Amino acid sequence: MELILGLAIFLAVGLAAGAIASFYLGREQDLWMNLLVGVIGAMVGGFIATLLGLTAHNVIGEVVVATAGAIVCLYVWRQIRGK
Repeated sequence: MELILGLAIFLAVGLAAGAIASFYLGREQDLWMNLLVGVIGAMVGGFIATLLGLTAHNVIGEVVVATAGAIVCLYVWRQIRGK
């Protein structure tokens, strides 16, 4: 049961982070793309936070870290695509 709850929270954090990042960068994306960007952003943001010695202790911190990672991912994607 804890695994399912943890997965649901991870997906909710990813969705929120993807939506915030796409809003911040002025992109219009659908729900699934926001979820994908947010989940990848959570992994990238978590990796960067670990390198910097930072940790997220609650859901708000996790959303902040995931949003920062999602912004980085969208920025890199935009630079690769040239738009």
